[in-house]
Amino acid sequence: MTAFFTSLIFVILAEMGDRTQLLAICFAARYRWQIVMWGVFLATALNHLLAVALGNYLTVLFPLNYIKIAAAIGFIIFGLWTLKGDNINCENQIQRFTPFWTVFIAFFIAETGDKTQLATIALAADFNEFIPVWVGTTIGMVIANGFGIVAGVLMGKKLPEKSLKWIAAMIFIAFGMIGLSESVSQNYLKMPYIASAFIILGFIIYLINRFNRAKA
Repeated sequence: MTAFFTSLIFVILAEMGDRTQLLAICFAARYRWQIVMWGVFLATALNHLLAVALGNYLTVLFPLNYIKIAAAIGFIIFGLWTLKGDNINCENQIQRFTPFWTVFIAFFIAETGDKTQLATIALAADFNEFIPVWVGTTIGMVIANGFGIVAGVLMGKKLPEKSLKWIAAMIFIAFGMIGLSESVSQNYLKMPYIASAFIILGFIIYLINRFNRAKA
């Protein structure tokens, strides 16, 4: 039980104010809270199952820094995908990409390389107990993101859909950029590279926004 309660409390504390909790706020403002909760639960359960199963061996199989870089890039791509809005905002696209899968994929990507996943790996290696750590970290994520879902439901009654789309996209992109800044070599964190990255990203956002206007 020590492994379970330690994992539960640790993840709840680590998740407060984390990017996945912010995602819960945005998604709950757009979709039914039941869908968001199931998406969060199943994405977390699968993600943390892999984390616990691999444990310390993950860093042997794949350099952890590469995993964090891949997750950060995926986060940025999903943010741009959100701005495009084909699969998230258009009702006629719902059969191709439902709200549940939107939440599931987003949370799985967001949790990959996140501090709560890294904490799960460390806890599994420390306690060497599979089920207690897995269940504890998963329930901890659900509890912490439950607060975000409540906040998102309240926000959804006031925020327009277009604003929610931009808020969600900017959160994705911002944390993707932060993830890259924490993972890439310091040689690439020089002003010319940073300026070029922002220019390219801004140009892509401009093209997407122009495309959406033309489509409308």
